[in-house]
Amino acid sequence: MAWHSGQAYGQDLRDRVLAAQGTIHAVAERYAVSDSYVARARGKRRRLGQASAGVQCNHVPPRLAGLEPALAAQVAAAADWTLWRSGAIGCSTSTSTACEWALPPCGRHLASWA
Repeated sequence: MAWHSGQAYGQDLRDRVLAAQGTIHAVAERYAVSDSYVARARGKRRRLGQASAGVQCNHVPPRLAGLEPALAAQVAAAADWTLWRSGAIGCSTSTSTACEWALPPCGRHLASWA
């Protein structure tokens, strides 16, 4: 599996980077990571004694936080309808997201549902 921007590097690479001797720039070039990655990994090991990555979180609360009881009640009341189609809750979604979840797999278009 290839690495993508925003993903954490694997623990094996982190271990190799931390075990490598040399300047930050030389180690970064050798393992094809950024200078700041090497500096932050070494700093964390020096400060906290940890060689593993920390937990990643984005600090953004879920959009439907606090609506669980209302959603559960709506699903129980209209189990065969989607919440988006019934319009019973006051949240909106894009047409593509709604189509992905609300349209049946038979391939009908959104216009036929209106």
